[in-house]
Amino acid sequence: MTASWKRRGAVLAVLCALWAAAPAAQAIEPYWSNWRGLAIRGYDPVAYQIEGRPVEGRGEHALKWRGATWRFASASNRERFEAEPERYAPRYGGYCAYAVANGYTASVDPDAWKIVDGRLYLNYSRSIQAEWEKDVAGHIERADRNWPGLRAGGG
Repeated sequence: MTASWKRRGAVLAVLCALWAAAPAAQAIEPYWSNWRGLAIRGYDPVAYQIEGRPVEGRGEHALKWRGATWRFASASNRERFEAEPERYAPRYGGYCAYAVANGYTASVDPDAWKIVDGRLYLNYSRSIQAEWEKDVAGHIERADRNWPGLRAGGG
């Protein structure tokens, strides 16, 4: 074997070792939650649509759904959510809609929100929301394409 082939073999061995040691992309949590496991930092997802504003949920009106604890301002809001969770849960697992549109995930600020076609979209901050609102339809289209891969960990 020539020295050139030995070098190529060594380089190939190193590349294979690096590839094998690289951490696999991991699927993200189904719904973003803060360090206490609260979806939307404990805000009521139903209130955005019913009251048109963010309202803090209460511990006595909580339920577990898709890996997160959801809090509601009232028992009736919790019941609405239980009956139609996909209607009230934020899009993209409650991760920042702008981030998902750009191929990554980020946490959210419950005050940076918008209802579009009956669905709740959250953003990292109000300034990021202002960027997202410059092209809502385009961002939603890109996020819809990116979300399945991000959810699976292939983002």
